[in-house]
Amino acid sequence: MSAVEQAADSEILRTRMGVMTHLAPRGALSEATTLAELQAETEACLMQGDVQLVIDLTAVKIINSAALELLLEIQNQSVRLGGWLKVANPNPIVLDVLRITGVSDYVSIMDINPVDYRQPPAPGKKLGDILIARGLMTEERLTEAIEIQKRSSMRLGQIFIDKGWVNENEVLMALGEQLSVPYVRLRNGIYDPDVVPLIDVATAQRLRVLPLQSVRGILALATVDPQNILAFDEIEQRTGCRVRPVLARREEILNTINDAYTGGSDTIELIGNVDDDFEVIENIVPDDYSTIDEMAEGSPVINLVNSLVQRAIQDGASDIHIEPSRHKSRIRYRIDGVLYEVTTLKADYHPAIVSRLKVMANLDIAERRLPQDGRIQVHTKGRAVDLRFSSLPGLFGEKIVLRVLDKNKSLLDVNKLGMTPDNLATFKSLLDNSHGLILVTGPTGSGKTTSLYAALNYLNSIEKNIVTIEDPVEYQIEIVNQNEVRDNIGLSFSTILRHTLRQDPDIVMVGEIRDRETAEIAVQAALTGHLVLSTLHTNHATGAITRMIDMNVEPYLLSSALIGVVAQRLVRTICPTCKTKFVATPEIVSRYGWETDKHVHLARGRGCSECYDSGYRGRMGIHEVLNTDEELQKLIITNPDRDDLASYLESKNFRTMFHDGQEHVRDGHTTLEEISRVINV
Repeated sequence: MSAVEQAADSEILRTRMGVMTHLAPRGALSEATTLAELQAETEACLMQGDVQLVIDLTAVKIINSAALELLLEIQNQSVRLGGWLKVANPNPIVLDVLRITGVSDYVSIMDINPVDYRQPPAPGKKLGDILIARGLMTEERLTEAIEIQKRSSMRLGQIFIDKGWVNENEVLMALGEQLSVPYVRLRNGIYDPDVVPLIDVATAQRLRVLPLQSVRGILALATVDPQNILAFDEIEQRTGCRVRPVLARREEILNTINDAYTGGSDTIELIGNVDDDFEVIENIVPDDYSTIDEMAEGSPVINLVNSLVQRAIQDGASDIHIEPSRHKSRIRYRIDGVLYEVTTLKADYHPAIVSRLKVMANLDIAERRLPQDGRIQVHTKGRAVDLRFSSLPGLFGEKIVLRVLDKNKSLLDVNKLGMTPDNLATFKSLLDNSHGLILVTGPTGSGKTTSLYAALNYLNSIEKNIVTIEDPVEYQIEIVNQNEVRDNIGLSFSTILRHTLRQDPDIVMVGEIRDRETAEIAVQAALTGHLVLSTLHTNHATGAITRMIDMNVEPYLLSSALIGVVAQRLVRTICPTCKTKFVATPEIVSRYGWETDKHVHLARGRGCSECYDSGYRGRMGIHEVLNTDEELQKLIITNPDRDDLASYLESKNFRTMFHDGQEHVRDGHTTLEEISRVINV
């Protein structure tokens, strides 16, 4: 085997950069094979005299106690030989593990200011003074809280929380600073499943503690009371380890105990309890469901499926992915366009979950060889939510995707699409036309349909006959006549559109222009006095022009029909819970041509439990709105290429999506990294 082939098969990638050797694990640093290979690679480096080591944790999602002890051992070996060890690019969970175990005190973390991940101790300093120093408390409120404490004997921190003056996380962070104890938010990956059994579940619940990690005889222990010496003495006697207290919220500890002691992947309570108002609107079930798995008939699986759906709705997920593999079933939510792994279940549960969902969608549970599509409706929090069910047979079973269509989450107001005032004014002026073709463009998942619905809601009135042609109808709008495409019976976009024009419409919305026939009919409708709205899959506004011409629409017809194009993308917005501001570097200011006579303040998210440690929560649109003026009409007639259109935009100082995105970055709504990711610049 060649060296290249060996490197491809290895779980550890080794590269040399100057005097430093970088080792990048490609697997989880909780697998014995990966740890063994990392140890072998480091020993080989040290034997060759490469004693300045960097372990790149970019691909490492979680890290356990064995890996932490290995890092300390590598550090000791390299130091004895006159070198050092550093780690780079840890994600927020790994960074928290390094911090709460004290490993970060011995192993340096590259490119991170220690202030960012170490709480400076403030022994002897009062809690109120710490909060005042952080700008979270005023002297007047502190005085009032002290008076309340004298009357009620409540803890000062609890008074701050109850009054709503400071949130619980900030109080606990300040308390940790006061007591020189690290504070952490508990979530998957913070605790080592192999360490949890050091204390039995009854003791953990009684003392309200949770073992997190054990490194060289020191047990990192989550607790609500870091001064509970009696409890720590009992745990030290039971485990033989010295306790390192870690401050955490009481609610998080109790919830995580339930997760940790039920076996992680074996539990069906990982998602949470189902609210009393959660209800599945059952379809009529045929009599031939005798083959349903017995497990699916049990309430645990029913509760699991219900809790999966309910949490997805609460977290604002757009899709639920249930994916089988050889040994487990993975549950992932798509939130703000990105998939996050929520939990994994034993593979034995997967057939039961699939059967339960098929029953809810009124599908044939005995058919496991062919894909199936269906619809589920549930009620929760006083509202109805539709789920689109889709199954696809695979190597280890059927993969299920549930599309969550929450009408309450839909944006049906053009003023809430995230457009800048100039773009919004241009868009409304296009919609105010009595006839013409307006196209909304962008890739799949860029919010085109949402923009069309918002436009229809803006135009909707009793004086107008509005007809839509959709595949499928996602949201129902009052007064609007909505029609659904059914290709299986020959009811295509073009067929419905042709007949729609005989229904005396004022406004026609075509869900998507997919072929020449639909494009030609849409253009003819726009030329004969109708306002036509539709979507296209193009990357930029000018791409809609070339795409329509490529569909054999005559340029002279298109130039008369097309009145405007809106191109858009969806970018994630910074999580408000963990949002922090910083001053842009001179390099960034220079690169984007911003004003240099004053500091440019930008924002980013640190990562928290509210945003799945991503730093982002929610999405907004970035747009470019192209208004067809007389000059552009003349250009369209000439069948322009991309360069001709680019020259036209440059002459008009056209505001592109990237420029629009930069404005949102300057306003602190999103980040440059997110804009670059979405637009691919």
